[in-house]
Amino acid sequence: ERIGGKEKGSATVPGDIYKDLLDNNMIPDPFYRDNELHLDWIGESDWSFTREFEVSTEFLEHDAVLLSCKGLDTLAKVVINDVQVGASENMFREWEWDIKENLKQGTNSITILFASAMKYCRAKGEKKKLPAWYPYDRNWIRKEQCNFDWDWGPKVVTCGIWRDISLVAYDNSRIDTVHVLQSHSKNSVELTALLELEKIGSSSHSASMTLSLNSKVVEQVDFSVVGKKGRAVAKIKNPELWWPNNMGSQPLYEVEVRLFSKDGSLLDICTRRIGLRTLVLDRHLDEWGESFQFVVNGVPFFAKGANWIPADAILARMSDKNYRMLIQASVEANMNMLRVWGGGIYENNIFYDLCDEMGICVWQDFMFACATYPTFDKTFMASVKEEIKHNIKRLRHHPSIALWCGNNELEQGLVSNEWGEKSMSWKDYGKLFDKMIPRVVQKLDPQRDYWPCSPHTPH
Repeated sequence: ERIGGKEKGSATVPGDIYKDLLDNNMIPDPFYRDNELHLDWIGESDWSFTREFEVSTEFLEHDAVLLSCKGLDTLAKVVINDVQVGASENMFREWEWDIKENLKQGTNSITILFASAMKYCRAKGEKKKLPAWYPYDRNWIRKEQCNFDWDWGPKVVTCGIWRDISLVAYDNSRIDTVHVLQSHSKNSVELTALLELEKIGSSSHSASMTLSLNSKVVEQVDFSVVGKKGRAVAKIKNPELWWPNNMGSQPLYEVEVRLFSKDGSLLDICTRRIGLRTLVLDRHLDEWGESFQFVVNGVPFFAKGANWIPADAILARMSDKNYRMLIQASVEANMNMLRVWGGGIYENNIFYDLCDEMGICVWQDFMFACATYPTFDKTFMASVKEEIKHNIKRLRHHPSIALWCGNNELEQGLVSNEWGEKSMSWKDYGKLFDKMIPRVVQKLDPQRDYWPCSPHTPH
């Protein structure tokens, strides 16, 4: 529903306001002729999404009851039974709020209010203008930057519940993360799985790790959990290695970690699909200066591929079938790498799953492109740090990811010694791209390389 307007209809979740308005036949196709110019009012408006849902007594008896939002686009207030339980200001983060005390047995209501990103950016820009190669002061907001238009795409300023939303309940403890590290030697790979829990109370736990290939168990290990952390080690003999397209096959092992309570009852299961490989950026002195090449399983290869932008300006229209068609086309064109460009989104899980399956390596930008950013603003930096941590944890198990890259093109004219009308200072640039991001990468994904900018000339 448009707040203060007459537009009202049914919505699809996950989705966004443009797709909902199209589905309700309330707007023309923004891709047709100059229609996008007449649809500016959508991004200038505030919107609300509301529904009722049922909750059982049994559900409320769990130790923890959370609202899990995998993605809210972007400036959102979440209200349950007329009480605000949370707020979002970052499209690229996941959010969870404890709502046990806000729920009741039977019928409950949820409303998510989305404020206009355009109005927000305009207000921030009036207080302090940040240099950029594009209008609308969009560099103040953590939202898909090309939403506001780009040289190749339309202005389609969306809002909505763009990824899954659910109620999550658990007792005692649940698995927060499982991080799988690899150590390769001749004819064997040693896997170390690092388990982290979210706990209520101080009870003890045990856990197990099962490794499978093509549904056949390869190795199984039981291990203990001390406090909130556990560590399992397993050795795979004669491993089947993962290779990029046209270099070999793409076998994928499944790592399943099970968490048990003190009495042996199953509390949680986490599965990660991994590929056994080493994949590094090789930089060594050569006759021209310094090399820049990727090496997989000890074999240097020529990275060839394309720049991946969001495949539809209205993200909600992208289906698994669309993703499969485009990545299959990349394979058939003999590509072996796609670069996820920093002006779009950290892609949906299906994108990386398909790259794993088809041998397409991923150069993964963080979402910064063609603008300066307010790294002097503590609130902004705190939000970005959570965004970086979340997306590294979400994606680091994918064998396809070859490199983390800080940004798109900032060093090509947007950075200088001091802040000015066209640039930010190297000092403030460095706060984010030379310090915070590489430190988080090193801590959360130490087996992958980081590169500050595309393109970048090392000093």
